[in-house]
Amino acid sequence: MSQGIPAGDLDRRITLQRSSPARDAFGAKVAGPLGWADLASVKAKHTPVSDGERIRAQQNGASITDRFLIRWSKRLADLGARDQLVFEGRTYGITGVKPVGRRVAVEITAIARAD
Repeated sequence: MSQGIPAGDLDRRITLQRSSPARDAFGAKVAGPLGWADLASVKAKHTPVSDGERIRAQQNGASITDRFLIRWSKRLADLGARDQLVFEGRTYGITGVKPVGRRVAVEITAIARAD
C-alpha cells in the first residue's frame, strides 16, 4: 500500500462530521445540544465487517460494523471517536481510526444501529 490507493477502490462517498456547540443568532456559543458540522466529504472504500445482535443491559439492538478506507489528509489527521460519519443515509459512530502507511491512508472502523 506504500504506493497509494488505486482510485478505482475508492468507489463510495462518505461525509465525516464533528460535534459542534449550539450557537445563538450572533454566533456565540450557548448551552444546548451539540450539533454536527461536516468536516469533509471524501471518497472511500467500504468493507462490511459484521452485522449482529448486540446484547447490552438486557436490550437487543442490531448493529452494523463497517470499515472505510480513505486517503490520508492533514485536515483529517485528528479524526477520532468524537467524530461520526454518514454513509448511504446511515449515521455511524467512529470506534477506531488507524493509519495505513506513512500518510497514505486511514482505516476507519464505525458502528451504526441497524434499526
